[in-house]
Amino acid sequence: MAVFTRAPKAEPILGQNRVVAHLLALLTWIIGLLFFFPLFWLTLNGFKEESVANSSPVLFFDPTLDRFSEVTESTTGLLSFTEAFGNSFWIVLISTVLVMALAVPAAYALAIRPMRKWRDVLFFFISTKFLPIVGAIMPLWIIARDLDLLGTRTVLVILYTAMNLPLAVWMLRSFFAEVPKELIEAAQIDGCSLIGQIRQVIMPIVAPGLAATALLCVIFAWNEFFLAVQLNPVGASTIPVWVNSQQKFQGQFLAGLSAASVLATLPVVLAGWIAQKRMIRGLAMGAIK
Repeated sequence: MAVFTRAPKAEPILGQNRVVAHLLALLTWIIGLLFFFPLFWLTLNGFKEESVANSSPVLFFDPTLDRFSEVTESTTGLLSFTEAFGNSFWIVLISTVLVMALAVPAAYALAIRPMRKWRDVLFFFISTKFLPIVGAIMPLWIIARDLDLLGTRTVLVILYTAMNLPLAVWMLRSFFAEVPKELIEAAQIDGCSLIGQIRQVIMPIVAPGLAATALLCVIFAWNEFFLAVQLNPVGASTIPVWVNSQQKFQGQFLAGLSAASVLATLPVVLAGWIAQKRMIRGLAMGAIK
């Protein structure tokens, strides 16, 4: 006599999965709001009068653009906003281009054409990030002084390139390693040169990774403060140094400082928002096996 067994009902399990999914989504929103709230509070303060910003938090107030006008037109800092923005723009642009120009061939060699003990080479790249920058500031300052580079954009371009290059090589190597070897071999069989393989086969695949790496280099270089304030206190001050100069030793300055901070973060926020899809795809490339 045949015995039939009834499959267990899936409804309770599916219901539990939905509950867990909703709880995780709620937790994600809460964490996201916690991270977003300081930026939201900072932006609100930038539209307030100084007296309102320095008083107890108020829900309703009359927004004003006066603080933004004051900080952009003020000349009490080391440099004006336009001069500091121009310094940051060119320093970040040139250093990021140099980083990508140096990191792409290095990452290609480590991933596609690895040498003996390539892992040691890769570890050497990332080990340069182990030393805190404050531990190297004195010899860097002396070298910059002896080479007449203090107070120039050049010294920050060199240092920001050196600062971001190990991270770029580390990231790009993982992206290049995801390129299927079969595609490269097929291109070689078709007689494609090395430059052609890189330009026509490899680059289209790793383009999201390149965009993600470049954007991270831009963010790190744009927000860097310690080297800029130590080596370029006046002549080539960057945006973070300009924001710091908006602090006053007397009187109220919270609203003005908030407005300056909003202007400082706006370029990288816009860049991240524009490139968010490519950045997410790029950062996910190395995680897919």
